[in-house]
Amino acid sequence: MFRHTHQLRVRYSESDRMGTFYNSRLLEWMEVGRSELIRATGCSYAEWEKRGVMAPIMEANLKFTGRAGYDDLLEIETVCSREGRARLRFESKVILDGSGRPVAEGHTIHALTDSKGKPIRIPDWIAETLTL
Repeated sequence: MFRHTHQLRVRYSESDRMGTFYNSRLLEWMEVGRSELIRATGCSYAEWEKRGVMAPIMEANLKFTGRAGYDDLLEIETVCSREGRARLRFESKVILDGSGRPVAEGHTIHALTDSKGKPIRIPDWIAETLTL
């Protein structure tokens, strides 16, 4: 299981008049966490694609547990684990930096496919970098 934490500041365009972030932003922040986790292994998602591996999202689950507004600094903790032979699960927790107050959590499940969309098993080089 590979774990990574990434900081992100809530931008003005991501907040609303209720003083919190737009709910759709959570999926985008989870994507940032996922991309940065993969990059932290030393092999970016762009490199996965160059090597013929795609990771389309198959499922998403979101839970909103708090608020975050403009200019708040967030920590996005992402954990990757195996979900069968051909899927990866990315668990994400978003907290306010400093206070540790929870903002949101969720997970996404991604099938691994070749460039034509045909499912493939998790390649050894991905399993090794993610310590699955």
